[in-house]
Amino acid sequence: MTASASDILFRPFRIGSLELANRIVMAPMTRSFAPGGVPGDANAAYYRRRAEGGVGLILSEGTVVDRPASRNDPAIPFFHGEAALAGWQGVIDAVHGAGGRMGPQLWHTGAVQSFQSDWVPGAPVESPSGLDAPGVARGVAMDEAAIADTIAAFAKAAADAKRLGFDTVELHGAHGYLIDQFFWAGTNLRTDRYGGATIRERSRFAAEIVAAVRAAVGPGFPIILRVSQWKQQDYAARLAETPELMADWLQPLVDAGVDVLHCSQRRFWEPEFPEIDGENGLNFAGWAKKLTGAATISVGSVGLSGDFMAAFGGESSTTVGLDSLLDRMARDEFDLVAVGRALISDPQWVAKVRKGDSADLKGFDASALAELV
Repeated sequence: MTASASDILFRPFRIGSLELANRIVMAPMTRSFAPGGVPGDANAAYYRRRAEGGVGLILSEGTVVDRPASRNDPAIPFFHGEAALAGWQGVIDAVHGAGGRMGPQLWHTGAVQSFQSDWVPGAPVESPSGLDAPGVARGVAMDEAAIADTIAAFAKAAADAKRLGFDTVELHGAHGYLIDQFFWAGTNLRTDRYGGATIRERSRFAAEIVAAVRAAVGPGFPIILRVSQWKQQDYAARLAETPELMADWLQPLVDAGVDVLHCSQRRFWEPEFPEIDGENGLNFAGWAKKLTGAATISVGSVGLSGDFMAAFGGESSTTVGLDSLLDRMARDEFDLVAVGRALISDPQWVAKVRKGDSADLKGFDASALAELV
């Protein structure tokens, strides 16, 4: 990695009120280290160390909104209630004290069963049509009152994030969880205004959440939305088979108030539509930026072999070069890049990349998932 190439990652970035020193984002990674749903000193120290290491923007692990069955593991943190919000106050104060910037990822797991435990919430799980995956029944279909309450819960959490001093907020609309279950034709069989034959129609629920969040946080406060084609229920799933369908999916969300699309791929270097622009064509984040004009974050196996789903299956990873990433960022294919497992293994990963100290970068051992360091 040459010094001039590494500098590509360390250009400042600004959107709305958010100013970042570099283009590196810590990806949200569920750790389930919040007993009783309340983050504590260990969580604050975990994020502070990544801020001290030079991460431009930290996005928290998924933290759930105020619905009876919004989480699928008992140690996933809440983003509601006095105790949990006090814990998050400690987190953001620690990150700001280290010079970092941070946003919580707001989440509802929908009908998805945890792959880490058999725990179930005390209320029925909910989803658009009472399905976890196509043809797989689980829980109940949401009525319009539940939908309205969920939209309000996201807006309230976003307002609380701003009040606590967070710098941005991310909505989790990917990987087969609740918002994504509305996008996906296989799990959204509704015939009311929250369903429909087209992806544009099925985007209504997400667009209403975004609009409610925008009203809650006001202008200028950046809203990030994480989206994916693939689902943990089906790695091969695709919401948009063509650029036209991708625009139908994403443009209403940007129109509703999304500033940044966080585009999740299992491998960031894979072209989204190779039949159009070839094997080195734009990736998901590149196409999303081209189609909507929104800023985008790319994510997926940056700096490491394998992918993060394999990591949760116990696989370890080795380091890989960043040349492909740097080439794409030099072309401004996307604006920011999110790094996950590498930052679990090494809080100093960003500082080492900046120095060009590639020999000291660490691989990833899946045992690291059992510790909060």
